[in-house]
Amino acid sequence: MWVFPLVAAVVAFVFTALLVRQYADRRRPYQLMWAISLAMYGVASAAAVVGVRNGWSASDYRIYWALGAVLNVPFLAAGELQLLVRNRAAHLVIDAALVLIVASVVFVLRHATFDPVGLAPRLPSGKDVFGDGTPAHRLPQLISIPSYVLLLGGALWSAWRMRGRPELRDRFIGTLLIAFGATIVAGGATFAAFGNLPGFCITLVAGIAVMFLGFLRASRPMPGPFAPTAPAPSTATA
Repeated sequence: MWVFPLVAAVVAFVFTALLVRQYADRRRPYQLMWAISLAMYGVASAAAVVGVRNGWSASDYRIYWALGAVLNVPFLAAGELQLLVRNRAAHLVIDAALVLIVASVVFVLRHATFDPVGLAPRLPSGKDVFGDGTPAHRLPQLISIPSYVLLLGGALWSAWRMRGRPELRDRFIGTLLIAFGATIVAGGATFAAFGNLPGFCITLVAGIAVMFLGFLRASRPMPGPFAPTAPAPSTATA
């Protein structure tokens, strides 16, 4: 069973490396946010490999829950907002919000109580591990779901604004793919809730792949006269 989260981890890390390379070439903040989000999926999947093979510990589950169930979606949404809003002050607000979210999640999970019985299954449920309604159990509802709504709303809003503009076709399609991939991953939470490890990991890989295609499509430079001025030939990048 540990092979399933291992495949998810490998796919996430490969896509992360490609996005980091893209960020190194173009220095777009949203590319960095997307790379961090995919890295979180990879680390969470790696924690699941350890948990499934060796039995879950509180540390393994803390990493899995923080990075795989809570924090990755805010970073996805932050990347989407930075793609849509090219304003330095807005980016600073987004970065400050992320710092606050990360600090809150770390604080809550550091003081959370873990039920050893709840950690026993191959893919434990947050409800069983933390207790129904506890702050740690409610983190996805308080952070991930609003972030997903923001991501989806931003994608639909941007798609509406970009409709009928050929120069923005790549960004239009890429944005919708990112939202669709995030929706696939969110749907995988149903498998996780029932402890279905293969279903959860397959859904995770599929969603990550769709999001990655969206990242690449949305990051393409605009064609023709709409493209930004290129640097000198000796330093220009694709």
